[in-house]
Amino acid sequence: MPTRAFAAASATAPLAPMSIERRPPLASDVEIDILFCGVCHSDLHFARNEWGFTQFPVVPGHEILGRVTRVGSSVRNFKVGDLAAVGCMVDSCRSCDHCKRGLEQFCFGPGGCVFSYNGADKHLGGMTFGGYSEKVVCDEAFTLKVPTTLDPARAAPLLCAGITTYSPLKKWGAGPDGTLKGKKVGIVGLGGLGHMGVKFAHAMGAHTVLFTTSQGKVADGKKLGAHDVVISKDADAMAKHASSFDLIVDTVSADHDINAYMALLKLDGTLVMVGVPPNPQAIHAFSLIMPRRNLAGSLIGGIAETQEMLDFCGKHNVQCDIELIKMQQINEAYERMLKSDVKYRFVIDMASLKG
Repeated sequence: MPTRAFAAASATAPLAPMSIERRPPLASDVEIDILFCGVCHSDLHFARNEWGFTQFPVVPGHEILGRVTRVGSSVRNFKVGDLAAVGCMVDSCRSCDHCKRGLEQFCFGPGGCVFSYNGADKHLGGMTFGGYSEKVVCDEAFTLKVPTTLDPARAAPLLCAGITTYSPLKKWGAGPDGTLKGKKVGIVGLGGLGHMGVKFAHAMGAHTVLFTTSQGKVADGKKLGAHDVVISKDADAMAKHASSFDLIVDTVSADHDINAYMALLKLDGTLVMVGVPPNPQAIHAFSLIMPRRNLAGSLIGGIAETQEMLDFCGKHNVQCDIELIKMQQINEAYERMLKSDVKYRFVIDMASLKG
């Protein structure tokens, strides 16, 4: 099916209109007319080949939300007219130990995890294409239901920014009751990921502290749910929180001193990296040894956990703060994103592509 999209033809080319092919729905497929697609910093990395493995042309977009227009004959959980979403993954081997545990993002079977774009397309050959397009076709097993209580535009970024912060909060922070009650949780950085981390930690019951380098983000941090906001460049302010955190989620994608945050963890506390700085980050052994602290990393979440996250958002009214843009503004949005000039996630209104 010829489908309108926006694509980057090379690492130096701006995104521009392009016609791509989508498969007609197979028996287990859901066809979705895309209403909104979030803009993730990873989209920019891929479009400009900053990680070195982009296959061009590339159609970015893995925060995809729309309305079901067709379903295959064996689909049981979706019907025409439903709100549905596709996140960072569209397939995996489904048989390795990780897939069986609901950790498809870490699939190590044949072909591995297939991402929404720049992944191997087993149906049409070539690479998968993402959500900067008018429609997508996805296997039901990797399609997500969207609570009707959520604003569709504000819900779209939950498919990456949401699950990327929800998953480590649940994995390393939540107690037996599934909440963060009684826990002290830090979120480093207030961008697309960080603002969701603050919202989730607050909604889960944690004493939530935001770390930022910008005095201008103090008021926003408190408005979003932080009980306290610390300017990380202020050594005295940082020292007041020494050895007091159960968990810190670091969302920053710029080079920074991880050791400064390790010093804030209590015994057996954990710092989880979800941001991807451009260079290897130095860590002193004593930052881990004294007193016994953990450094970890996290990558999105499996399909079941992503659905759990969406349901949590529907129940607790957790949604992204967004700026809605037209598809034709994407190159300008990328430049603004580099300057952190967005509060806090760009979302593309895909009607602009179809009109």
